[in-house]
Amino acid sequence: MTATDLDLPEPVVAAEGIVAAYGGRPVLHGVTLRVAAGEVVAILGANGSGKSTLTRSVLGLLQPRRGEIRLFGTPLRRFRDWHRIGYVPQRLDAGGGVPATVREVVASGRLARRGFLGRNRPADREAVSAALADVGLTDRAGDPVRTLSGGQQQRVLIARALAGEPDLLVLDEPTAGVDAASQEAFAATLHRFVGRGGTVLLVAHELGPLAPLISRAVVVHHGEIVHSGPVPEPAGHHAAPDHDHVHPHAPYDRPGIWDAP
Repeated sequence: MTATDLDLPEPVVAAEGIVAAYGGRPVLHGVTLRVAAGEVVAILGANGSGKSTLTRSVLGLLQPRRGEIRLFGTPLRRFRDWHRIGYVPQRLDAGGGVPATVREVVASGRLARRGFLGRNRPADREAVSAALADVGLTDRAGDPVRTLSGGQQQRVLIARALAGEPDLLVLDEPTAGVDAASQEAFAATLHRFVGRGGTVLLVAHELGPLAPLISRAVVVHHGEIVHSGPVPEPAGHHAAPDHDHVHPHAPYDRPGIWDAP
């Protein structure tokens, strides 16, 4: 390690040599990923490439066979500051079959900070109200979640993550199957979060309005990282050599799209 290395800030996410399997099938083959504070990193790749497995490993939802993961400089096995991380899973029913209101679901995002038995403090209420405003759902706060559209329900999940006032947002295909208006609202929300100093790690099958926010793209192919840098052009598109021209609606999850021609 050099003196320069010692001066570098600790990455928010550091995954080293991750080997993982899912359902007994090898998925990741020695993957290394680092995410610095303030970055917006998009993980791209075909279905089954390992991008969601990598994300789940980072969050401790899947135990890798080999490798080490550190969050904010702490080994994952010892990490306890989960309030610093907001997680938005792939689109699902935000109401969970329970007749909960939008505000009640978003308020559950404060549990990591105050605990299940903690009192609902003014700071908690203020954070929930701010999160609802951030995703444009203040006027629906008292409505049952089941009455919202799919895109609005996804915004509820994002607000739930934001209510915890995290330093890192981890999102698994947050705009998949979501209407254009909700995608635009989500992009604006993410822009404000990053402007406040937040860090983002997201899995995406297409970038859409998120494309201008991405500071680095990581492409996973057959369980290995084959690209880390500017958002690349998928096969079939002819990009300028510096990759400045991005097709934000390109289907990055189409099988074989990263295969060499």
